[in-house]
Amino acid sequence: MTRRLLPYGEDGLLLECADLTETAGVLRALEILALPEVSELVPGARTVFLRLVRPLTPQRQRALLGLAAAPPTGDDTDRVEIEVRYDGEDLGEVADRLGLTAEDVIAAHTGQRWTVGFCGFAPGFGYLRGEDDRLRVPRRVRPRTAVPAGSVGLADVWSGVYPRRGPGGWQLIGTTDRRLWDLDRVPPALLRPGTTVRFVRDG
Repeated sequence: MTRRLLPYGEDGLLLECADLTETAGVLRALEILALPEVSELVPGARTVFLRLVRPLTPQRQRALLGLAAAPPTGDDTDRVEIEVRYDGEDLGEVADRLGLTAEDVIAAHTGQRWTVGFCGFAPGFGYLRGEDDRLRVPRRVRPRTAVPAGSVGLADVWSGVYPRRGPGGWQLIGTTDRRLWDLDRVPPALLRPGTTVRFVRDG
């Protein structure tokens, strides 16, 4: 897919990328570039939104379309461990759907590195992409009206942790006591785009 740069609202541009990997690399490159015209960068699964304080010149826009993706920095400060009790009510169903045992699901979840591709849905909710698709399962046909805070779930290629109680349709495989969103913390979100996560079995 060729990148595209599209107008978005009154003061923004949307940079479309090929996939999550390219989006993460382009986001890192933009953060390093630190364009004075850009006040905020908001990544999605295949896009980066650029909020502008003034318009970009045509030359600058063409440069963004060819901007080389920056590799991960490997900074240990961007790595998080999350302890999980694998007691989710959908764990057995997920295992059956995948043709695995519950222990296999737990081993697959804890045995790979996950990376925050983007954040959304609720403050502090990071969409985590793993290193493989062993645990790819669909969302629930009927979403729950109330999912407890700290619930760890799977949906399509993603894993995530609900930062607060609310409705949701992800397959729940466990729970954690880690606070994903804390206004007394700087920054409030534990997980940010590019953060790598290891899930660790608790008990």
